[in-house]
Amino acid sequence: MNIRNKTLYNSAEVLLLYWLWFREWLRKKKTMWLLFIINFLGTIYGYIWYKPQLVLIEWWLWPFVPDSPTASLFFSITLLTFLFGKRWPLIEALGAVTLFKYGIWAVVIIVLTKLTSGNLHWTSYMLIISHLGMAFQALLFCRYFIFNIKHLLIVSIWTIANDLIDYSLDVYPLLHKGLHPYLMYIFGFTLSLSFISILIFYFLVVRRHYPSIL
Repeated sequence: MNIRNKTLYNSAEVLLLYWLWFREWLRKKKTMWLLFIINFLGTIYGYIWYKPQLVLIEWWLWPFVPDSPTASLFFSITLLTFLFGKRWPLIEALGAVTLFKYGIWAVVIIVLTKLTSGNLHWTSYMLIISHLGMAFQALLFCRYFIFNIKHLLIVSIWTIANDLIDYSLDVYPLLHKGLHPYLMYIFGFTLSLSFISILIFYFLVVRRHYPSIL
C-alpha cells in the first residue's frame, strides 16, 4: 500500500469512527431531549409565522397551511415516543416524509426567491439552515423508524391531498411576488417532491423492515 492509499484508508477509518460515535450520540436521551426542545420551539415559531395567513382563510383549511411547523410537530411527537419507550408508526411516517419534503421545499423556494428578487432578509438564511436541519434529521433517524406500507400509504394520501388543496384553493405558503408567474411550476415541483419523499422512505424504512414487499 503506497502512502497516498494509506492516507485515504486512514481518513476513511477516522470518518467511520466519527460516524459511529455520532450515531450512538443520536440515541442518547440527552440528545433526543435537546432535539425535541429545538424542534418544538421551531414548531411554535412556525405557527406564529403562519398566523397572518391563517387569519385570512377558513378555519377548516388550517391543517393544510402551516406545512413546515406541522412536520416538525410530527417529528417532535416521534422524539417524545422514543424518549418514553413508546412507538407511534403513523406519526413516525408523517414526520419522516413531511420533515424531509418541506425541509427541501423551503430551501429551494428561498433560493428561487433570491434569484428572482435579488434580496433576502437575514431570517431567510436562518430558515435555510433550520429547514436543511429538518431534512437531515428525517434521514438520520430513518434507521429507527418502524412504519410499514399501510402507514406510508396513509401518509401518501395526506401529503398529495395537501398539495392539491394548497394549489387548487390558493392556500399554499406565502410566496414572494416574483415567484407568482411560476406558480404552476412550483406546484409541479411540490407534487414531484411529495412522490420523491415517499419513495425515499419506502426504500429506507419499509423495504428495509419488510424486504418481501415489492
